[in-house]
Amino acid sequence: MALDEALRGVSSWMEMDRRYVWHGMVTHQAAKNPLAIVAGEGAYVVDLDGRRYLDGMAGLWCVNLGYSQPKLAEAAYAQLNTMPYYPLTHTHLPAIQLAERLNEWLGAEYRVFFSNSGSEANEVAFKIARQYHAQRGEAHRWKILSRYRAYHGNTMGALAASGQFDRKYRYEPLAPGFVHVPPPDCYRCPFGRTPSSCRLECAHHIDDVMRWEMDETVAAMVLEPVITGGGVLVPPEGYLKAAEEICHRHGALLIVDEVICGFGRTGAPFGHQRLGVKPDIVTMAKGITSGYLPLAATAVRKDLYDAAFARDDDEHAHLRHVNTFGGHPAACAVALATLDIMESEHLVDRARDLGDALARELERLRGLPAVGDVRSFGFLAGVELVEDRDAKTPATAAFASQVVAECRKRGVIVGKTGDTTPGGHNVITLCPPFVVSEEEVRHMVDVLGDALDALM
Repeated sequence: MALDEALRGVSSWMEMDRRYVWHGMVTHQAAKNPLAIVAGEGAYVVDLDGRRYLDGMAGLWCVNLGYSQPKLAEAAYAQLNTMPYYPLTHTHLPAIQLAERLNEWLGAEYRVFFSNSGSEANEVAFKIARQYHAQRGEAHRWKILSRYRAYHGNTMGALAASGQFDRKYRYEPLAPGFVHVPPPDCYRCPFGRTPSSCRLECAHHIDDVMRWEMDETVAAMVLEPVITGGGVLVPPEGYLKAAEEICHRHGALLIVDEVICGFGRTGAPFGHQRLGVKPDIVTMAKGITSGYLPLAATAVRKDLYDAAFARDDDEHAHLRHVNTFGGHPAACAVALATLDIMESEHLVDRARDLGDALARELERLRGLPAVGDVRSFGFLAGVELVEDRDAKTPATAAFASQVVAECRKRGVIVGKTGDTTPGGHNVITLCPPFVVSEEEVRHMVDVLGDALDALM
């Protein structure tokens, strides 16, 4: 009642927001007029003024099943009424069931550790990699390779692993031990190659760096199947397989970050499965619950767990990491319901088909003056904006923001890269829910084309 009275005494929701809420990833000025979403249904959200938007970003790369899925809400409600909380220093049935299901989706045997977010899942993976080597007599292996432009989270370790230095500015020094290599950027190849002349230098450079850093000091490499938030950078064929072979040759673990690419987003259960690799460690979040509740997981190959952690002869052999809400029973129940829906409605196949449709539709934009490149992988896409197509001069962040705003005026929400690397704030991103129709995919691309036309 007191809250209701307080709300009645405030002139507008936006005034309250400006007084009390701190928004991430936006400037102080931009935060003064956020989009206030009050409802969602299917692939659409509704704002405070009653305006409806087609959500081309599935929230924050996560609401794969769309909004207002009753089975997910019912699963959470039922679990909260049965057993609302217990920590995973012991166990509970939803966590056991979910770990088993994740093994089925991974197609191999893994030991699963639950957290709350992708950042935490990666943080756990880094600890595990270092501890694994230490407990096998190689404590000198502590460095972790990552790639420029990639994002792996916002905690001090995960941010250190990230190759987006605009996000690190004024937060450094971060956790030590992270080494970066060039990304597989086929449009702006760091090695001066074109797709026709590519010799996988971006992969072979990983080999060089591991040698230069002394491979006996390297614990692991972390990578996404596709660099998503850094611009949807799709690697050339054979890249990920080469990276896997290089890691194993140098004795390093391969950590695959499936936080965005997992759970059908790439047209396979996990993105690495499309690329033919078998990770030592897999991290996942976002689509695991379709964004309905916070949950993440770090999956470690069973043979690695058995070799280093299944020991009683060392008082420090266990993973000394826990968080209060990791593997929350209701979140695990929602994840199980999410996988049920994905399987019963064949949504992995649907995401693959929708991704093919999106790729076809986006080809129409290639001739526009502001479009330098179009990239897609599964049901993910990035449209790189330029000022000069021949020189590949990146469009400004301000121009990309104008494109996003023009799309929103037309009732479609798209994303863009932001706070990544200098000159890298120029990619429009698309990551729609799996429940859209091909007609809605076409409409999204039409709106993006119209927005670009309006600004040229």
